[in-house]
Amino acid sequence: MTGMAPLPNLPADPDDDPAAYVGLATAAAAERARARGWATVRALAPGTIVTMEYRAGRLNFEAEHGIVKRCWKG
Repeated sequence: MTGMAPLPNLPADPDDDPAAYVGLATAAAAERARARGWATVRALAPGTIVTMEYRAGRLNFEAEHGIVKRCWKG
C-alpha cells in the first residue's frame, strides 16, 4: 500500500482584518487590499449569488452605492 499524495502548499491569506474595509469607498478598499497582498479582490452587489468555494488570497466586498458594507476572505 502506498501513502497518500502530499498536500499542496497553498498560499496563505495576508494577515489583514476584513472588518477594517467596511465603510471605505470600494475603489479605496480594493487599492488597500491589493497593497496588503490580496491576489484577488472582488466587489459584489448586495444579494449577488456566489459559490461557496474558498479561494486563498481572495478578498470579497459587498458594496452598495460605492461603499463597502461587508467584507470576507475567500
